[in-house]
Amino acid sequence: MGGKLMFGVTVGVAVAACVVATVLVSRRVKSRSKWKRVVGVLEELEATCDTPLRRLRQVVDAMAVEMHAGLASEGGSKLKMLLTYVDNLPNGSEIGTFYALDLGGTNFRVLRVPLGGQRSLTLKHDVERQPIPQNLMTGTREGLFDFIASSLKEFVEKTDDPDELAPRRKELGFTFSFPVKQTSASSGVLIKWTKGFSIEDMVGRDAAESLQQAIDRIGLGLRVSVLINDTVGTLAVGHYQDPDTVAAVIIGTGSNACYVERTDAIIKCQGLCTTSGSMVINMEWGNFWSSHLPRTTYDIDLDADSPNPSDQGFEKMISGMYLGDIVRRVILRISQESDVFGPASTRLSMPFKLRTPMMAAMHEDSSPELTEVARIFEDILEITDIPLKVRKLVVKICDIVTRRAARLAAAGIVGILKKIGRDGTSGIAGGRSRADVKPRRTVVAIEGGLYTSYTIFREYLHEALVEILGEEIAPHVILKPTEDGSGIGAALLAASYSSYDTDANLL
Repeated sequence: MGGKLMFGVTVGVAVAACVVATVLVSRRVKSRSKWKRVVGVLEELEATCDTPLRRLRQVVDAMAVEMHAGLASEGGSKLKMLLTYVDNLPNGSEIGTFYALDLGGTNFRVLRVPLGGQRSLTLKHDVERQPIPQNLMTGTREGLFDFIASSLKEFVEKTDDPDELAPRRKELGFTFSFPVKQTSASSGVLIKWTKGFSIEDMVGRDAAESLQQAIDRIGLGLRVSVLINDTVGTLAVGHYQDPDTVAAVIIGTGSNACYVERTDAIIKCQGLCTTSGSMVINMEWGNFWSSHLPRTTYDIDLDADSPNPSDQGFEKMISGMYLGDIVRRVILRISQESDVFGPASTRLSMPFKLRTPMMAAMHEDSSPELTEVARIFEDILEITDIPLKVRKLVVKICDIVTRRAARLAAAGIVGILKKIGRDGTSGIAGGRSRADVKPRRTVVAIEGGLYTSYTIFREYLHEALVEILGEEIAPHVILKPTEDGSGIGAALLAASYSSYDTDANLL
């Protein structure tokens, strides 16, 4: 009897052990199956974001073609290729004190920049930031500009040098970062407001003229000598510091580019004459589009959910406004396919909850346990206790999205160089080989936090630039970081367009 009992106990234990083993095996199988789905999502992302050299060269060619089309006729391309009428860029010989007003959001800045006639890599300047009261953002044209003019007057009186000789009318450069139809270097009509402004009696009016009228009403001796956007200002700073600067690119929250074009290449304005034979073109390259761009389902969904669907397609793939949200969408998809991130987080479903600076911090986390990744997930997304292998997965997602963005930005830059014959070929229509063209030193001024502050992004961009141009040409193309094109650049262009003696030139 005792033996039977012992046998029964043994069998029972064995059965229980088998059940436990079966459960454990089942869990492992399910776990492997879930992880396989996660890996599948990652592999799909990597494949659809792939930017081999062949594809980058297709993007280069497409950019150059669209630039030609945009210069040929209005509406001929997604690239607007806007005339700025800027044909004088500062060259370092400017003398005097110049002012700038930078209006592009809920704050504006005023600057004072003294120039001594010698090119300098660092420019001394005074600057003051002023918030715009909410009621003025939706009030009247006179209300807004009278407020700005009063602030300008206080700033000028506070910063003016009492020892400065020859009390003459001072020059001001105006950076107005809203959609404008430029009519001259110092005038442009507002097309529409953005960024929370809604002043009806300003739409269709000249922005520079409206500011000048307000300045005149309070008796301030300032002349608005130039109206620009921040990209043109970046080019001005670049050209002031280095005469070989032919283009400027901003890669920050948004993205845009401008460059120096021959006036005879601007077909849509036949008979256009400038003293230099050239003009700065504002590309508005954020709206560039081509079938060669590696678009994913995440890009399509982001575009559909944005306030401007089907617009700014290139910007949505390369700029700081969007990269973090692309990463968030990939993580959300994985969390829907598996439980590797634990219980569902409502924050993960919130658009733009994961911003690009946080994404960059995770991407550049060099700690052995990826503690920064864990911290950001806990603080921003309210997701805790992520296993290390899942943290590594997150870093990989950041890497894929960032690498694609940087490489596409590099292709865009080379597209500009190709259009103006600075990529080592003779341009889009030329038949000569690289060997027939002597490389010229070419500088591209570049600004924006995505490039200046995000090390991995910058490294990927440089790597792609060398890859596309080749080792023979790449050393002759220099990407030069600049600072505060929207402020200092406006003051420098005020100097170029001063009504007094200056010696500025374009090339």
